[in-house]
Amino acid sequence: MEYVMATICAGRGMTRGELLALPVAVDLDTANRALAIGRSTGYDLAKRGEYPVKVLRLGNAYRVVTAELYRLLGVEAAEDNEFCA
Repeated sequence: MEYVMATICAGRGMTRGELLALPVAVDLDTANRALAIGRSTGYDLAKRGEYPVKVLRLGNAYRVVTAELYRLLGVEAAEDNEFCA
């Protein structure tokens, strides 16, 4: 877990704009990219139940709720009126 947090702090994940463009839930590869975690490491953490946010297992697929990523990364979701001109 310390490796994951150090990598996040290094800033090699997604930009704020990319994060805000994500759907409500994302696959594990996308979550790994947002958290700057390598694919193998991300899947290994998910299998061990040590992923930094809650991971949903749907059949053979892993999904991560985007709000959980926002919370961990300290990103506030855009308000509805932010996109209206």
